[in-house]
Amino acid sequence: MSAEARSLVTPELESRRGLWLRERLSEPVSASAIRRWAIACYWPDPAPRLYWDEEYAARTRHGGIVAPLEFNAFTWPVERDAADSGLETDALPGLRSMAGGTRDLYGVPMRPGDVIRERARLADWDQRETRLGPTLFIRSETEWTNQREELVRTRFITSIRY
Repeated sequence: MSAEARSLVTPELESRRGLWLRERLSEPVSASAIRRWAIACYWPDPAPRLYWDEEYAARTRHGGIVAPLEFNAFTWPVERDAADSGLETDALPGLRSMAGGTRDLYGVPMRPGDVIRERARLADWDQRETRLGPTLFIRSETEWTNQREELVRTRFITSIRY
């Protein structure tokens, strides 16, 4: 960043670095929700039996029905709240944004009855001069664990703010 470029990092953004800020619990995952998700993902082909056939799934290495990796336990919330917005949105007023990429790491699969705990944080950022002017590349992390505190998924997201 050149000496004359202004910093886009606000005190509010700086105060959030590394803190687990957003935490919520899902409703218990249902076999029906897993089945519907799998049908939607694989349509028009049939969904794999692992996601809907209890008898078949019991004979697999999983020992029962599991959710597809991309299953979202928070898809249909009763109420939408501030937890659904970006972690940095209100800390960077007036800036435009675009998606910079997402990477997921998976742990144990979700199963019927699981309650998923989500927590998220701003991991770090760096500011560079781009053709858009001063630009922040913000990396956040969202972690999902089940009721046994097993890691289900970690999502790394890059947001670009200018």
